[in-house]
Amino acid sequence: MTASTTTRPAAARNRSAAVGAIAVAGALALLLSGCGDQTKNHPKDGDSGSAGASAPLFDKLPQSVKSSKVVRVGSDIAYPPVEFRKDGKTVGMDPDIAEAIGKQLGVRFEFNNATFDTLVAGLRSRRYDIAMSAMTDTKDRQNGIDPDTKKSVGKGLDFVDYFQAGVSIYTPKGKTQGIKGWSDLCGKKVVVQRGTVSHNLAKQQSEKCGDDKKISIEAFDTDILAQTRLRSGGADAAASDFPVAAYAVKTSGGGNDFEIVGDQVEAAPYGIALDKDQAQLRDAIKAGLDNIVKNGEYAKILEKWGVQAGAVKEAKINGGS
Repeated sequence: MTASTTTRPAAARNRSAAVGAIAVAGALALLLSGCGDQTKNHPKDGDSGSAGASAPLFDKLPQSVKSSKVVRVGSDIAYPPVEFRKDGKTVGMDPDIAEAIGKQLGVRFEFNNATFDTLVAGLRSRRYDIAMSAMTDTKDRQNGIDPDTKKSVGKGLDFVDYFQAGVSIYTPKGKTQGIKGWSDLCGKKVVVQRGTVSHNLAKQQSEKCGDDKKISIEAFDTDILAQTRLRSGGADAAASDFPVAAYAVKTSGGGNDFEIVGDQVEAAPYGIALDKDQAQLRDAIKAGLDNIVKNGEYAKILEKWGVQAGAVKEAKINGGS
């Protein structure tokens, strides 16, 4: 999601992230970690990667990936329904899309768990080949610009855009305190995931509130921790991407803990992030995504997770603004 200073209603849904100085809907209502943790998702025999050179797009891959037949994915696997752990396995929209692309490429996408704000550094150090973690494609991230200082913090990233989403505010159920939008958060306490666009939006809104009504912002390593804080009564509201907010509202406490207030804002694309010098892998992934959009597998995955409203019609490279 964009780090724009102007919030606007969004027609589609969103996970958001800031590159920063670290160098750095309705359909969903039908749905029902730490840095350095190398939790991996290994598809079973017959899943992505088993076809190898016989896969339709294998020849598009760089030689290093052809040799290993593995794409190493950095991801914050604590963001249901986008990516999360269930019964010891990595599941969610992103792993399913990655597996489908992997079948087109003849390789296995191996998910490695890390905190969200370390993913960009992991790409630059070659720990990961890609980051796929509901990361929002923005011009700042493409150009390596800190969204707060507007200073260069690196050479930037390339993105293959695969989904569209916006940011939502949610509160304890029945305790909205009149909160209907971002301006209503002035003087309130808000919880967010650290390094996300939700975090940026809260900071930007706080600056607009005036010195006597600043927003008290508490940021956590994961969105789940932020939800726990809100559930315990430690905050007035939380903000996160719509799919995550709606999933929390639907599932937490059997649907009795939270409610969404107001409209989504700042609709923008999620992108699979790569280092700028990985153009061949970027283009291969784009081709794989285009194939699964055309053959209908992409639509089936989004339907499975109840996020059809965020579907894209084609893959785009660096389509964020």
